[in-house]
Amino acid sequence: MTEQHVQKTTPSRQPVTVPGAEETINGVSYMRNANGDLRATELVKPQDKLQDQTVREIIGYALSLSAEVSRFKQHTFEDIGAFEAILAGQYGATVGGKKGNKTLMSYDGLFKVQVQVADLIDFGPELQVAKSLVDECLTEWAADARPEIRDIVTRAFNTDKAGQINRSEIFMLLRLEIEDERWLRAMQAIRDAIRVVGSKTYVRCYQRPALDAGWNAIQIDLAKA
Repeated sequence: MTEQHVQKTTPSRQPVTVPGAEETINGVSYMRNANGDLRATELVKPQDKLQDQTVREIIGYALSLSAEVSRFKQHTFEDIGAFEAILAGQYGATVGGKKGNKTLMSYDGLFKVQVQVADLIDFGPELQVAKSLVDECLTEWAADARPEIRDIVTRAFNTDKAGQINRSEIFMLLRLEIEDERWLRAMQAIRDAIRVVGSKTYVRCYQRPALDAGWNAIQIDLAKA
């Protein structure tokens, strides 16, 4: 059987230098452990040294890649801003809607860049009024209430580990068609509770092999790449 050699490929970018765990004190090399204690390097297990080296190498490339993505984002906004400034100055034209959403397309229609502005939503004290009214409805309906409605209500008003309301489930409540007068008041209370506290801008890039093909997102998210 012929022995196969797998060539290890390394990223072309230069990694950020991550400080090592070794310290030299009075000419003796030590490594500091997770408890903050110094241990003579010669007493550290070889597998622990190898693991430390592997982690620091990966983190070095991760920091470099993170900085590169940050620069990409900054340059992307600068490039789009410059393009819009030229349009406004030379042609008196603008791109996108009132909220800042816009799509830029290559001339051949095979590449596009989308800028999406998403509102950051929070809820005011009216949400507690809505919860009280919804609880009244569920108590009175008792066994007649559909299980799926109870599940949505439970998920909507339960907070996660960070103490945040489940926003998507709250908005699902607004889509339920229930004519009970208290339910309608509860839904109005939810609408009154909605506060737009800011916005966040996202840039997404897409490509497709042909005009009749679907768009494929160019993944920059490590988990989706």
